[in-house]
Amino acid sequence: MTAALGTLPFIATLWLLLVLGAAVLEESGGKIAAALKGKSVQQPSVLPRVRLRARPPASRPVRLSVEWRAAA
Repeated sequence: MTAALGTLPFIATLWLLLVLGAAVLEESGGKIAAALKGKSVQQPSVLPRVRLRARPPASRPVRLSVEWRAAA
């Protein structure tokens, strides 16, 4: 029974390693293949455009008279 319970985490760990390895290979497989061939990989020259919005100027604090402060 112990062998059966120990086999399940072992198989789950192997499956997780296989999935992670496939994800890494999918992500950088072209770079690895180019390195094994001794060639350099051309990086895409198009960079994503980022829009920057100017922050509106901060408003000055409103100075209230004593009567208005008392009313608040």
